[in-house]
Amino acid sequence: MAKKTVLVTGGAAGIGAGICLRFAQAGYNVALFDIDGAGAHSMAAKLAPLAETLALVGDVANEQHVTAAIDAATAKFGYLDALVNNAGIEVTGTVAGLSAAEWDRQIAVNLRGAFLMSKYIISKMTKGGSIVNISSVHAFVSWPACAAYDATKSGLIGLTRAMALDHGGQGIRVNAICPGYIDTPLMDRWLASLPDREETMRQLLAVHPVGRIGTSRDVAEAALFLTSEAASFISGTSLVVDGAMTTAGH
Repeated sequence: MAKKTVLVTGGAAGIGAGICLRFAQAGYNVALFDIDGAGAHSMAAKLAPLAETLALVGDVANEQHVTAAIDAATAKFGYLDALVNNAGIEVTGTVAGLSAAEWDRQIAVNLRGAFLMSKYIISKMTKGGSIVNISSVHAFVSWPACAAYDATKSGLIGLTRAMALDHGGQGIRVNAICPGYIDTPLMDRWLASLPDREETMRQLLAVHPVGRIGTSRDVAEAALFLTSEAASFISGTSLVVDGAMTTAGH
């Protein structure tokens, strides 16, 4: 049997890197697409002992970059079985405080990017496939000054449902994962910017009933499950991966 291939956006670091690693360990070919060219090539090299890889460099909000990346991945691997729309940024600010340019960039990366990637990969999934959109618990709960980010993550849930409905007849399943606090380099930088890192971590741990924050591996395992045959009857759903934080009302 031919090996399956996954394309992961934002695969150079953080959650995306964890997803790439887990799929490589599971026997997939891995194409990773990131705006950070050096990071993408470095991650592809790290995965090389485990899987056949392809580093793709570009902006998911740029239509030409997206089509070129998908064409290159298809040319190398022959068929793309799974897409994980993970690329995302967080622009903080209230509606009154955000500039139109900040709002547009947030929408472009988080929502337009997932739309473009899905649009151009669906036509190539002639034998079916699986798409996983990385949303967030911000789709269901909000924190101050996250207006644009919350809008995109909520939008991904609606996009997930719509694609699951429209393309299920083509054998394409579409689901979303909604992570909570995940231990990534981005989170480390945020903690380092605070006056009391230790106190903040104590507060974070206190709102997680499972007693820890998440890891990129936690999200990667969910993505691998949703693309597997074990989830063949799951489509249009949103899987919350947050250690019961939102269940506890946080």
